[in-house]
Amino acid sequence: MKRARRVLLRLGLGLIALAACAVVVCLDFVDARPYFRESYYAETLARLQAHMATNRLATGALRAGFGRALLTPSVGAPQDAPERGQFRQMPLAGYGERRGKTATRTHDDLFVKAVALRVGEVTGVMVGADALIVPPAVADLATQRLATELNLTRGQVYLGATHTHCSLGAWGEGPVAAAFAGDYQPGACAWFADRIVTAVRQALADLQPAALGHGRFVAPQFVRNRLVGRLGRVDPEFSFVGIKRQDGRQAVLGCFAAHATVLSGQVMEFSGDYPGAWQRAVEQATAGTALFLAGGVGSHAPVAGAAGFAGMERMGQALAGMLLERTAGVPWTNAVSLGWLGVEVSLPPLNWRVSDGVRLRPWLAGRLLRPRPRTWLQAFRLGDMVWIATPCDFSGELALGIKDALRARGFDAAVTSFNGDYVGYVIPSRYYHMAGYEPRLMSFYGPNVPDYFEELIRTMAFSLAGQPVELAVEASR
Repeated sequence: MKRARRVLLRLGLGLIALAACAVVVCLDFVDARPYFRESYYAETLARLQAHMATNRLATGALRAGFGRALLTPSVGAPQDAPERGQFRQMPLAGYGERRGKTATRTHDDLFVKAVALRVGEVTGVMVGADALIVPPAVADLATQRLATELNLTRGQVYLGATHTHCSLGAWGEGPVAAAFAGDYQPGACAWFADRIVTAVRQALADLQPAALGHGRFVAPQFVRNRLVGRLGRVDPEFSFVGIKRQDGRQAVLGCFAAHATVLSGQVMEFSGDYPGAWQRAVEQATAGTALFLAGGVGSHAPVAGAAGFAGMERMGQALAGMLLERTAGVPWTNAVSLGWLGVEVSLPPLNWRVSDGVRLRPWLAGRLLRPRPRTWLQAFRLGDMVWIATPCDFSGELALGIKDALRARGFDAAVTSFNGDYVGYVIPSRYYHMAGYEPRLMSFYGPNVPDYFEELIRTMAFSLAGQPVELAVEASR
C-alpha cells in the first residue's frame, strides 16, 4: 500500500511538473511596453519618413473611370472552375456558428467595383468589394497582377470591403481564419483576386474628364456602440465622394461605421447586407456606380429597425435617400488635388490573451493566427478630403478623433477598414482590460497598437494635407 501511494505521489508530482513546464512554455505576461521605445516603431517611422520625402501631390484637371466585376460565386458545380467562379461548395465568411457550411443560393449579387482617378501624372484607384474583408492572400495575388499587368504600385490601390457577413469565404489559412471563413480553397483566392484586377482594368481604361464633390451627413439612428453602449461614443457620419463626368456618367463612394450584420448567421445565402441595398438604391436613382467601404466599424453595430432581408433593405434604402438629398447641394470642381501615401507597418509581438494579463506566447499564438510581421496603412487625398485605409476592424471612436484633427485643419476625412490585411480589432486602449469578444479575443497585438496606429495615421494624413509633419509626429508622442 505504501509503495502504491509513493507511485501515485510521484505520478502526481510529475504531472504537476509537466503542467508547470507547459505553462512556462506556452504562456507569458502581456507586453505593455510603450510602442515608441521599440524597434518596430523606429523601423516603421524610418520607412514612412522616406515615403513622405518622395511623395507626390498633383493639382489640376481630374479624369475618372469606373469598373466593376461580378464577385458572386456559383455553387453546386460538378467540379471547381475558379477561373469562371464555379465551385462545388463555398462557405460564407463572417460567423463562426456556421462552421464552414456552404452557401445555399444567391439572394443578391456581390461585386467588386473600382473608381480610377488621375490628375496629371498621379493615378490612384479606389476599390470596394462586397466581402467580409479583403484577405491578405487575395490582396497579394491582386497587387502582384496589378503591378505586372497595369504598372500599379501597392500604394496606388486603395482596397476596402463592405464587411458583409454573407459573402464568399475559403480564403484564410489557419484554424482561426477557418473558424470564420471555412476551409481554405486556393481557387477562392484566385477568383476574388481576378475580380479585383478586372474591375481596376476596366476603370483605368475608362478615364474621362470629371468633376469631384464630397460631403457628409449624420445618421445616428442607424448605428450604436455595441461594446459599452451609451458609455461610449459613436461615429454617426456617413461620408461620401461624388464624381460626375462630362459624358454624363457618375459614381458615388460612401463610407459608414455600422457593421454589416443586419443579416444573422442563420442566413446561408450570398448577400451584400445593407451596403448592398444602399449601392443598388443609389445606382437605380443615378444610373451610375455606387461603391461602399466599411468605416470604423469596431464596436459599431447597425440599427436597422427590422430583422433579416427586410431590415437590410430598410436601412440601405434610407441611407441612400439621405445621400441623394445631400448630393443635390454639393459644390463640384474639376480642379482637384490628388495624392497617396502608404507604408508597411512593423508589428509588435502577438499579445493574444487567455486572461486579462496573461497571453499565449507569440510562437504559439502565431501558429493559430498565422500573422505577418508587417501590415499596411494608407491614405488618399481627394481634393480637401483624406481617406485612410486600415487593416483591421478599426474603432469608430478612434476615427472620431482623427476626423476632428483633420477638420481643425480644413479637411474632411473618412477612415475605412479591411485594406488587404487583417490584424484584429483596434479599439481605444481604455477598453483593453474588459472581457469579451472585441477587447479579449480579437485584440491580437496588445494595449498600445491603437496609439501606434493613430500616430502613424495622423502623420500620413497631415502630410497629405500639407501640414508640418515633424510637428505632427512630435505632438503625438
